[in-house]
Amino acid sequence: MRYALQVQYVGKNYSGSQIQFRNGEEIPSPTIQGELEKAIRTLICGNTANNIRPIKTYFSGRTDKGVNAYGQVVHFDTDKQFVASKFLYSLNEILPADISVSDLRQVDETFHAQKSAKSRHYRYEFITRKSHNAFDGDLLRVKFDVDETRMQASLNYLLGEHDFSSFKNSGTLNPSKVCIITEAKALKNGDKVIIDIKGNRFLYNMVRTIVGTLLEIEGHNLPPEYMKEVLEAKDRRKAGQTVSPYGLTLIKVEY
Repeated sequence: MRYALQVQYVGKNYSGSQIQFRNGEEIPSPTIQGELEKAIRTLICGNTANNIRPIKTYFSGRTDKGVNAYGQVVHFDTDKQFVASKFLYSLNEILPADISVSDLRQVDETFHAQKSAKSRHYRYEFITRKSHNAFDGDLLRVKFDVDETRMQASLNYLLGEHDFSSFKNSGTLNPSKVCIITEAKALKNGDKVIIDIKGNRFLYNMVRTIVGTLLEIEGHNLPPEYMKEVLEAKDRRKAGQTVSPYGLTLIKVEY
């Protein structure tokens, strides 16, 4: 039987969503996957000799250290039957406080959290203020003002199907660099700026590099058309810096 979960987490205390390996050996660092698998197998296997990773979880996509999720989707397979509502309650009781599961349901065995996904929605939030505020948390603080209209004009050049090589990090494993962006919006509410981007897929650090390019355009008063130049260059050196992961959240995955 296959089950799908909707997972929320604050990524600050984890080395990303996925368990990491080096030379075939698991790196002993905290991850969302590690905590989730440990909790699931505790409920399914208990404290028995079989409690040695009999559960393998599959995420809709990898998130880096510091990145949050509100709507991460995960699936796993098990032969054990259980009442989903009771299992969900118990799972949340033993997970760390910064990880929770809002939904758990049985799905068809053809469902795959990553491969079945049609679109993903990411949000990046940052603050525009010269002075520190205790309630800013870990959000990136930009010490210059930005223009919402100009940012939206820049983002509009990203809509549609493009080669996003200029915005990919060297750590991208998938050789495909073409993505389809269906929505890209900028919203400014006082000192807080929210960038929402939806697409069929995203390259490694792509959203954070897009935001870094937006800030370069605003910080140097470049024309919004510069975003188009960066996109068409297919050259990572043309884009802005990859900004802090804090403030980036996976909002929703659609199937």
